[in-house]
Amino acid sequence: MLKKIVIVDDEQAIRWSLGEALKNEGYETEEIENGKKALKAFRNDPADLIILDLKLPDINGIEVLKKIKEMDEQVPVIMMTAYGQIETAVEAIRCGAYDFLLKPFQLEKMKITIRNAFDKSKLRNELNGIRKKNRESYSFKNFIGKSDVMVKVFERVKKIGASRASTILIQGESGTGKELVARAIHESSMGKDRAFMEINCAALPETLLESELFGHEKGAFTDAKRRKRGLFEIAEGGTIFLDEIGEMGVTLQSRLLRVIENKTFRRVGGVKDLMVNTRVISATNRELKEEIAKGNFRNDLYYRLQVIPIQLPPLRDRTEDIELLTNHFISIFNNEFNKKIKPIGSEVTKLFKDYSWPGNVRELKNIIERAVLLDAESEIMIEHLPIEIQTRSTEEVEDRSSMNIDQLYPLSMKDMEKLLIAKTLEKTNGNKSESSRILGISRQTLRDKVKIYNV
Repeated sequence: MLKKIVIVDDEQAIRWSLGEALKNEGYETEEIENGKKALKAFRNDPADLIILDLKLPDINGIEVLKKIKEMDEQVPVIMMTAYGQIETAVEAIRCGAYDFLLKPFQLEKMKITIRNAFDKSKLRNELNGIRKKNRESYSFKNFIGKSDVMVKVFERVKKIGASRASTILIQGESGTGKELVARAIHESSMGKDRAFMEINCAALPETLLESELFGHEKGAFTDAKRRKRGLFEIAEGGTIFLDEIGEMGVTLQSRLLRVIENKTFRRVGGVKDLMVNTRVISATNRELKEEIAKGNFRNDLYYRLQVIPIQLPPLRDRTEDIELLTNHFISIFNNEFNKKIKPIGSEVTKLFKDYSWPGNVRELKNIIERAVLLDAESEIMIEHLPIEIQTRSTEEVEDRSSMNIDQLYPLSMKDMEKLLIAKTLEKTNGNKSESSRILGISRQTLRDKVKIYNV
């Protein structure tokens, strides 16, 4: 389909010569002699690009530019004039003009400017397409779950996304979907068209992490050959996602606290304070209060980060969602691998519900992907599952059937529960995550029971 270019100029010779040249380049052209006709034509039949003279007989070109941008903000407009006033050029660019050419212009330069304008529009459309795809990928319709605990999480996330909350802390075990929640919050926020920048605080040494977050000035350290903008600058008006915040060093934590409290920071090696207005979403699978007690995490930073807390439950605490999630992943991978795998049957469903899922939703997704891609023909069977899932239920039944009940008699249910918790914690050296996984309860439930029983 031919690109349509409208040429608006009161000089008939310029309109004709430019129009003929652009037709030879493969463009469709329309020549208009004044601003009113141009605006009417654009309303009835929008153009792909407009070449607009500044000095028109009826309306000033700047005013025509403003009205065009009100109708279509994305259409590129190239301004031209014989009056080379710097102030006018600045005003045209400020009002949305793509470029400003002086008459008499070189035809080749005009052609290059037009091609560049279309290239920029193409890139912008591709970027908008990527953003739209991301928005759909991380929209709330992709939050799968009917359990009470997840319904509450969904409602909370929606409210937070639409709010002006500047600091959010997402806690949960690995694989529970912390990044998905962070992106969903960003995509439902007022800054959704701005950048979403993420970084894993456990993946980089502290000095490099500091440079990535705050940027650095040229010469700040040996390899600083030029000035570099940090993620806080790049994410201005958008969101920065600090994954595994519990791994950040205490020194760097103090810098982060300053950014959150004062909305200012300095690049590494810099002397100038820079203002920042960025939403900070942090995530961790650690128990930060325990890290505070050990001296590994700042108490004041913790309370600044968790102004709006979100606790994601492990998969074993939302077993009623397992079948929904499984069939959702089957549908995704059916499309991706051009397969027609049926929803899971009752035997696999029961096995999945009996499994403790130490890797949570991520583990479930990986297992389904592998089964759909490599093993299953029409349905996922038990033999397509990892051996640890196939054998776990049998082993648990055998282990429990061999227990001597006389050893526990006459303990009450509470005493038995207390003993079981104490023994599990002893076996795991006090690791609450591992203990809660073995016991089949959430970390929060385990913490509550430890407090009740004074274990």
